Amino acid sequence: MVLKVAIQMDPIESIDVGGDSTFALGLEAQKRGFELYYYLPENMSLRDGAVTARIRSLALKDKGEDYFSAGPEEVRHLTDMDVVLMRQDPPFDMAYISATHMLEQICDHTLVVNNPVAVRNGPEKILPVLFPSLQPPTLLTRDSNALEDFREEFGDIILKPVYGNGGAGVFRVTEQDENFSALVEMFMVSNREPIVAQQYLPDVRQGDKRVILVEGEAVASVNRIPQPGEARANVHVGGRPEASELSDRDFEIAKTIGSYLKDNGIVFAGIDVIGDYLTEINVTSPTCIREIAEFGGPDVAKLIWDAIEVRLKR
Repeated sequence: MVLKVAIQMDPIESIDVGGDSTFALGLEAQKRGFELYYYLPENMSLRDGAVTARIRSLALKDKGEDYFSAGPEEVRHLTDMDVVLMRQDPPFDMAYISATHMLEQICDHTLVVNNPVAVRNGPEKILPVLFPSLQPPTLLTRDSNALEDFREEFGDIILKPVYGNGGAGVFRVTEQDENFSALVEMFMVSNREPIVAQQYLPDVRQGDKRVILVEGEAVASVNRIPQPGEARANVHVGGRPEASELSDRDFEIAKTIGSYLKDNGIVFAGIDVIGDYLTEINVTSPTCIREIAEFGGPDVAKLIWDAIEVRLKR
């Protein structure tokens, strides 16, 4: 089966090939003999119910600076594609949400991975509230009094923007930290969104594990160790990836959330686990495929495409 695959992504010229999961998915699609295309989210159009995009054919090479070649732009109906991979990075803002509305229009004809409706309904820091037994104590609010009460209760907490990504805007506030009020004020004036407050988990010093789920099943993981003096373990801010094995707790968490993800068309998800706690569920543009492969783990891109082909056969 020769599939036509379009990848909705950020400019391919600026990706980090060595650590880019979208690139890994494209390479696997190419190995399977699929026709590969790509386009930018801003190149989509919706008119009279039809979604088109200015797309380019794409060929990938897993080496150096000469890692891709692309054909000329052409306007194509996205329903001409068998699969569209929605893989642009957050921020999860109104542009991102608008893209999900546009892709929703083609879902009766084309398999969109992940399901744009589920992506829109599942911000990574809000989706875990569906599973409160798995989370550390967590508060979502713009009420400064509620935030102060939460801090008094737990002392050592994390504050973060509800729609942030890559560790940006994440602060640890200890019991004696005099910056708490100023940080809350900063959040309040910078946007109109709730703030996420979460109990600080000392286990983060041993790592913030990224567990990859395919069709709701845990298949691989990689640990991310924060730098000394840093509360964030995100690779984007200097977290050090290291090999990791799936634990019994990882499988337990995956079993609890797996049916929700699978039933809602989330083929590829990445969850963040600190100690025994689930902190985030990433469904927009999950990463760490290449890091897992580097540490001798399974070929996650292959597992994802196996799952996509099964969905198409249904």
